[in-house]
Amino acid sequence: MPAAGEHHPAFEEYCECIFELKEDDVDVIQARIAERLQVSRPAVSEMMRRLESEGLITTDGGIRLTRAGQDLAERVVRRHRLAERFLTDVLQLSWAEAHHEAGRWEHVMSESVEAAMDRLLGSPTTCPHGNPIPGSDYIEPDASPLSSVDVGAKFVISRIPEELEFTPGLLEFLEESALVPGTNGTVTAISPDGTLTLEIGGHHVGVGAFASSRILVSA
Repeated sequence: MPAAGEHHPAFEEYCECIFELKEDDVDVIQARIAERLQVSRPAVSEMMRRLESEGLITTDGGIRLTRAGQDLAERVVRRHRLAERFLTDVLQLSWAEAHHEAGRWEHVMSESVEAAMDRLLGSPTTCPHGNPIPGSDYIEPDASPLSSVDVGAKFVISRIPEELEFTPGLLEFLEESALVPGTNGTVTAISPDGTLTLEIGGHHVGVGAFASSRILVSA
């Protein structure tokens, strides 16, 4: 059973999902929640009723987190992204492994472990994918979608939004292709279907329109 002041992991999952959809400017509707969490729409409808009765969301005019729901979501997201940092930076796990493992850690991490992990890591401001860690000193960079970069222009990857972390196989592809925050590259071609050809570290890689319109880069 959850301790006093805490919530069932399912409540945490849903509040986290709503938070991340909003963070990525994706419509927060039941269909998107069902897709992200891989559950049925009736299950989402039932959970929306439960979350509203718990005072964690409101549904008038759209699904929104209340202050209590926002606080819960930020706590879970913070622990998830700190765990990802620890698992990749310290334990040297792959992005995909760290993402899945952090999904478990976020529900069981105590405040003391969270604080110790933050100290050990030097109070990071982002997860390995460049997404902000709530409660950190994160400063949002001036960034735009990779798809907006012209042929011949150089860029630096700033952020891989959460939406791409849930696309099967994409985290593995991005990591293997060195498409990670801090990487420099050049757009060398754009195909009619929106696929970009990038030069990264002396090799070329193709990135489809779905990913390139969401990966954020700076000049």
